[in-house]
Amino acid sequence: MLKLYNTLTKTKEEFKSINTGKVGMYVCGPTVYDFVHLGNIRAYTTPDILKRYLEYLGYEVRLIKNITDVGHLTDDDIAQGDSGDDKIEKKARLEKKSPADIAQFYEDDFREVENRMNILPAQYFPHATAHIPQMIKLITTLIEKDFAYEKNGNVFFSVTKFPAYGKLSGNTLENLKVGARLEEHPDKKNPWDFALWLKAPKEHLLKWESPWSIGYPGWHIECSAMSSEYLGDTFDIHTGGEDNIFPHHEAEIAQTECATGKKYVNYWLHTRHLKVDGTKMSKSKGNFYRLRDIEDKGYSPMTLRLLLLSSHRQTQLNFTWKAMDQAKSNLQKINDFILNLEALATAKEAETTFIITKYQENFESAMNDDLNTPLALSVLYELIADANKLLVNSALSSGDARKILALWKKINSVFGLRLFGQAEIPKELIELAEKRKNAKLDQNFEQSDKLRQKIESFGYIVEDLKDNNYLIKKQ
Repeated sequence: MLKLYNTLTKTKEEFKSINTGKVGMYVCGPTVYDFVHLGNIRAYTTPDILKRYLEYLGYEVRLIKNITDVGHLTDDDIAQGDSGDDKIEKKARLEKKSPADIAQFYEDDFREVENRMNILPAQYFPHATAHIPQMIKLITTLIEKDFAYEKNGNVFFSVTKFPAYGKLSGNTLENLKVGARLEEHPDKKNPWDFALWLKAPKEHLLKWESPWSIGYPGWHIECSAMSSEYLGDTFDIHTGGEDNIFPHHEAEIAQTECATGKKYVNYWLHTRHLKVDGTKMSKSKGNFYRLRDIEDKGYSPMTLRLLLLSSHRQTQLNFTWKAMDQAKSNLQKINDFILNLEALATAKEAETTFIITKYQENFESAMNDDLNTPLALSVLYELIADANKLLVNSALSSGDARKILALWKKINSVFGLRLFGQAEIPKELIELAEKRKNAKLDQNFEQSDKLRQKIESFGYIVEDLKDNNYLIKKQ
């Protein structure tokens, strides 16, 4: 039974989809004005693991991940999203390019990073700029129902008309009055109202015609319009980073539920921030890392993925190079284990005695507990340790190897690790290993040891497997 911690209810709840066997899932995707960084990658890995595990359980998952290419302002955390510059337009002016060129360039980077991280693609990546009519329709409905108002071409959502405002984040109107950094907008009835549509200045590059003005949508209305378009008025799961909880997701709930009269989302899942060496990641501190920076230091994307799996989404991950070294070592251990099994599995059919049931049950128990990937990984490491003891003593059969490989395939359909396999072995080393095998068969152990030492002098080791098989690998 899968249980998920729901940010809305602040409890772990048994997951029940709206439609039997099917799941509708929306992921807050990137605002395409800059490169994807490690914090973003962590936030996108969480829904990937969730989607993979839901499919492991037999669900058909429809995942939608939006591309924000308009309306996300630089002061998105203050003034309820109605002040500051459009992030994409600001970057376009800085680089003397069109907003479309900027958006396409950084979307391409995002797609490439997701591919290299083995994050499964969404069924659809809707772009905000392609859904302006849906946003205008939704805003019109809110005005007609008296949940929004227009003044001087600007349209705002009236927060006081939605008594449940703050139920996701805890930022109720009373709390906002005490502590939020809010600035007055001349056209707002009260400072807590947020923008649905803003009138564009003449020099603004991103603008569309609407019933109220030539302007552009607010950031929050975009996700409500796109999620409803592809998943319906109510759907199962909405994910994002913890920074999305307020004001973005809080606003989504308010405007959507007021427009439809229905519950918006059943389960809200959020991923905690990632820190670097215990501090907030920032360009000014020189600890703002992209995937390319990781690779430049000799680490693979799968090493980073394994590190992310080693920490629960509800805990703040502290990224360090020491932690990456440990993840690299663990990935090598997994890779070597699978190589050994694959070599053994090629032998003739043999009786199986290794019991794998408990490992699968423990893996599923861990994942059912709010996607506890660190615990699920520990189950894999336990399997490796137990099987390796038998491998060393030639007590694991080829049938056992095939059975464990089948379980690994199921487990890794969730973990999503691309293993690197065996590097091509120089021909002369293969010849030395064959001579060593023959020496052992002839019981010429002195010659066998000399050949082993010669192989090691090239930086390789040879491991003996069952039925006179062997494996050559880098030291």
